[in-house]
Amino acid sequence: MPVERYEGVHLGSTPEEIEDEVERGVLLTTMDRAVGWARKQSMWPATFGLACCAIEMMATGAGRYDLARWGMELFRASPRQADLMIVSGRVSQKMAPVLRRIYDQMPEPKWVISMGVCASAGGMFTNYAIVQGVDTIVPVDVYVPGCPPRPEMLMHGILTLQQKVRTEEPFK
Repeated sequence: MPVERYEGVHLGSTPEEIEDEVERGVLLTTMDRAVGWARKQSMWPATFGLACCAIEMMATGAGRYDLARWGMELFRASPRQADLMIVSGRVSQKMAPVLRRIYDQMPEPKWVISMGVCASAGGMFTNYAIVQGVDTIVPVDVYVPGCPPRPEMLMHGILTLQQKVRTEEPFK
């Protein structure tokens, strides 16, 4: 398995010393990077599937696309056990308070992915009954475009969020 190396971090003075330390199992890192790596590898999504995008989200969790590769095989039904909310589909005005309540019940730190053009900007439903962007209700970290977005696009959005989580500093 290849070792992930970060810019500016030197384990040894020569490439041979670096390889010797890696073979011995020595890892040097900061607490921020260790916590970011652990959070990135153990996200548990709370599904909030509201329309056709939910079918694509379910397909992403199935065997063909296999989110378990990135530590996300557990879609949680309880918001108290989840730290990632995937809002997939159009959000009606009646559903907006429910979405906010579920978001508020999630423990910190928490992240939100807006999946599909309906969740991100209202889509083709430019009327009074549909919320014109879920970012007016909860803060959104990653937007996944499309109508409906393919599972590959959702996986790209998840990997983008994981990169963001890994590089943020949790102890500021």
